[in-house]
Amino acid sequence: MKRFFLLGLISLATTLLYAQKDQIFNVYNPLITGVPSLTIAPDAIGGGMGDVGIASNPTLASQYWNSSKYAMMESTGGLTLSYTPWLRKIVSDVDLAYLAGYYNLGEQVGTLSASLRYFSLGNIALRDAYNKNIGQAKPYEMSFDLGYSRKLAENFSMGVVLRFVASDLSTKQEGYYTGIGFGADVNGYYSLPIEMATGTSKLGLGFNISNIGTKISYDKGATSNFMPTNLGVGASYLYPFDKYNRIALNVDFNKLMVPSRRSKYAENYDASNPDTWLMSADQYNKIGLVKGIFTSFSDAPQGFKEELQEINFSTGLEYAYNEQFFIRAGYHGEHENKGNRKFFSAGAGFKWTAFRLDVGYLLSVAQNNPLDQTLRFTLSFDMDGLKELTD
Repeated sequence: MKRFFLLGLISLATTLLYAQKDQIFNVYNPLITGVPSLTIAPDAIGGGMGDVGIASNPTLASQYWNSSKYAMMESTGGLTLSYTPWLRKIVSDVDLAYLAGYYNLGEQVGTLSASLRYFSLGNIALRDAYNKNIGQAKPYEMSFDLGYSRKLAENFSMGVVLRFVASDLSTKQEGYYTGIGFGADVNGYYSLPIEMATGTSKLGLGFNISNIGTKISYDKGATSNFMPTNLGVGASYLYPFDKYNRIALNVDFNKLMVPSRRSKYAENYDASNPDTWLMSADQYNKIGLVKGIFTSFSDAPQGFKEELQEINFSTGLEYAYNEQFFIRAGYHGEHENKGNRKFFSAGAGFKWTAFRLDVGYLLSVAQNNPLDQTLRFTLSFDMDGLKELTD
C-alpha cells in the first residue's frame, strides 16, 4: 500500500512539474519593433495569397517583397498603386497607401526601382488634464526607398534597396520628436524554367533581408527601438495545364532579426521565473544593430523551441487564365505567443493590355487582426502596354 501511495505522489509531482514548465513556456512574448507598419503587406496580389511574395511571379509591387525580381520582368517598366483601409470596423481615417515602380535600363546596365508608402493613423483629438480640447494630432509612419537590381546569370538576379524612414507619433508633448531612420534590403531571386508537355513550368527560389538599419528614437536617443529587420525565404512552383490555364503554389518563411526585450540575456534572468526575463531600458538601448541581429537567433528565454515559434509562414495559390484573369487564396500563420496573426485570404485580378486591377480580402482566424474582413486594392500600369495603346 505504501508503494502505491509513494508512486502516486511521484506521479502527481511529475505532472505538476510538467504543467508548471508548460505554463512557463506558454508566456506571451512577442517581438517589439519600431515602425511596425513596414511589415504590412501593401498590395492585393501578395495579400490575397496569405502575404507571400519572396519567390512568387514578379509583379510591380516586388519592391516590398524582393526587389531583385524586377530584373526578371519582361516589360520595360511600370507603376503600381495600392490602398489598404485599416480598422474599418472602428474608424474611417486609418489606412496605408503604397506607390511603387521600376524601369529597366538594359540587361547589361540593370533596373532601377522606387517606392513610397504612407501609413496614416488618422486624426486624434488631444485634451489636457482638465479635459479641455487642445487641438488635434495626425500621427503617421512613412518610408521612401530606391532600389537597384541586375541579372548576374541567366536565371539569377540580386538587388539592393536603400530606405529612408520617418515616424511621427506626435501628441504635441514636450521632449517628443519625429523618429528618423535609414535602412537597406539585400535580396536574390532564382528562376528556373522547366519544359513540359503542357508548356513551360517555373521553379522560383528567393530570399530577402529587409530593413537592416538604424534604430528609431522619439526622444533623441534616450530610448530606442529596432526597425523590423527581417529574414525571409521563399519558394514557388508554376505549373501550366495547357496554353491558357496554369496554377502557381507559393510558400514563404519569415523571422524578425531583432533582440527580444524579454530575453535570456536579461541581467537577472531565471528560466523558471518570467518576471526576470525583462531587460532594463538601459541594457536594451546599448545593443547595437549587428549584435542585435546575431543575438536574435539565440535570446529566446525558453531556448530553441521558442526561437522556432518566431518563424511565421505563409502559403498561397494562384490560378490564371491566359494571364488575364486571376483567382487567389492563401493562409498566414504566426504562433499565439508571438502575435497570433492567423488568417485566410482570397483575391482576384483582371489584366487588360496596359492596366491591371487586383483586390484582396482577409478573414482572420484570431480575433486580434486589425485587417479582418478588409478589402485591399491594387491598380497597375504597364509601360509597354501603354506604348501599344498610344501606337
